[in-house]
Amino acid sequence: MTWRPSGASWAAGACGFALLAVGVVAGRPEVAVLGVPLVLGPVLGRAARPGGTTHAAFDGDAPTAVPGEIADTLHVTPPERADAAELRIFARGHRPLDVVIPGGGERVLPLRLASVRTGPQTTFEVHARSHGPHGASVEDVAAVRAPDRVVLPTAAPLGRVPVSRRLRGLTGPRTSRRLGDGTELRDVHPMGPGDTLRRVDWRATARRAPDLDTLYVRRTLATAEAAAVLVLDSRDDVGSDLHTWRGSVPQRVDEPTSLDLARHAAASVAAALVEAGDRVGLEDLARRRRPLAPAAGRRHLRRILHGLALAAPVGDPAPRVRPPQVPADAIVYLFTTLLDDAPLTLVEAWAERGIPCVVIDTLPAVRPVPERHLALAWRITSMERADRTRALQAGGVPVLRWSASERAAAATRFEVLVRAAERHVPVVGARR
Repeated sequence: MTWRPSGASWAAGACGFALLAVGVVAGRPEVAVLGVPLVLGPVLGRAARPGGTTHAAFDGDAPTAVPGEIADTLHVTPPERADAAELRIFARGHRPLDVVIPGGGERVLPLRLASVRTGPQTTFEVHARSHGPHGASVEDVAAVRAPDRVVLPTAAPLGRVPVSRRLRGLTGPRTSRRLGDGTELRDVHPMGPGDTLRRVDWRATARRAPDLDTLYVRRTLATAEAAAVLVLDSRDDVGSDLHTWRGSVPQRVDEPTSLDLARHAAASVAAALVEAGDRVGLEDLARRRRPLAPAAGRRHLRRILHGLALAAPVGDPAPRVRPPQVPADAIVYLFTTLLDDAPLTLVEAWAERGIPCVVIDTLPAVRPVPERHLALAWRITSMERADRTRALQAGGVPVLRWSASERAAAATRFEVLVRAAERHVPVVGARR
């Protein structure tokens, strides 16, 4: 970083020398006196030029944030003898902000960035430079960039969500269909091998066997846990504006994309399952990396949220030879935009293995466009999406919308699916 004469000092010096020359040539001392401060100001300012440089740094303590607001703190220390420091703060999707702070010690500036986007996000970039005494010298611009943040998705309260009827384990929050230790009564049965005295129902025994020749015990249904796998289709990340689908126009920070909606929906389903005590896994279709195996607990939920935040399109995804491996006793939640036939192929493969599946449509509501060719392309695409939705529903796979305007009613739709499963009635038209 170097200091150089400012443009204002050169202009002031030139005007001062011009006034001195005019005063001397014309014999006008009052005109020459006017040029003296214009010449002395840059000279004195250059003589008192600061020797250090402007130091700007961010805290960057929190590597993650939540949607809505990203906060950071900027520390700026102008060099000694600097009159002021000029800052220009940049943030993606926002207009630059110009700030001027006086010299003389460190200044702390809290910064706030509004955004509804999730995943890896670029935050702030600051261009800083200081001005010397009398504005005679200026420092070269120093660029400082805040560390990127991973914005974790938040979860909406859903209540009960569908689970597989095939439960696993010897204990858990749900009632299975086999005998064992539990709370739900199955029947009252004569005492046999393996039954303990604490299970004897003395009222039933007194009623059925007054002579106490046979003891009757209360048999209960065992408890178990359900398993679910969240399959995130992160191959597409499109917004409400069709002009941004080509990738040449940046997406807005105040509108969630399809991947943002998928992260939010997956986080909501995962939180509902973890709160119920079930096991949840995660699979990303765009990245061939080791998936998160189904597990339970708050710590595992944190791992799932971090995995959802890191999911993003990576070039052109290679075609899959086989679908992701899913436990036979699990239910699959597929979060996709239904922009191609790949989701249908995956659901068909899981259906052949008897694995239930729920498809969450995460494409945001597309705004109309005036261009005729774009409107025609979207009309064809929407009809293809409707055909895929009808094909899934015809196969007994429920399809739920999770757009910005419809995700508030998601809890009601999930409850409809749960009650239908309890009545053993398949529901295919859960879209509306």
